[in-house]
Amino acid sequence: MKRHLAVDTLGFPFFVHCAKASVSDDMGLIEMLSHNIDYFKSKPVNIPKITILLDYGYHPEKITQELEKIYPGIMTKIRFKLSPKPSKVQKKQEGKTGFVPVKARWVIVHN
Repeated sequence: MKRHLAVDTLGFPFFVHCAKASVSDDMGLIEMLSHNIDYFKSKPVNIPKITILLDYGYHPEKITQELEKIYPGIMTKIRFKLSPKPSKVQKKQEGKTGFVPVKARWVIVHN
């Protein structure tokens, strides 16, 4: 079982979703957002888009394509942004090597 959690910028839970372990991260995010699609449908378009920060393991184009099948207007309400990766220099300064997790993933940002 995989647990998927989206939090706001303060770390409070926004959406939670459980999926089979065999479900890809992209598909887990798609499922989580589609189960909560009414939230996005009810969001007015005259306020800033919700930014969803992702790590580099996700494929925003694929996610967008699948979500638009469920709700064609979703991209007028949300946008995806890749969370900055630490550079080699930053990792060296912090005494880290190899894989270093990005600071944010699946964070829902209300502007």
